[in-house]
Amino acid sequence: MAKTIVVKQVGSPIRRPKVQRQILVGLGLNKMHRTRELEDTPSIRGMVNKIPHLVQIVEERG
Repeated sequence: MAKTIVVKQVGSPIRRPKVQRQILVGLGLNKMHRTRELEDTPSIRGMVNKIPHLVQIVEERG
């Protein structure tokens, strides 16, 4: 089974640069306090690390 991480949106994309909003959409997030279970790949980790003020890793599975 592949490793996964659960990512939760904790910040609002309002008044943020367009690139940061696009990263949220790329992660499948768009509203506050929503969570997504995503595959733990370097590209996903890179996206999360680009917007640490908007998302938080809730748990790591696998």
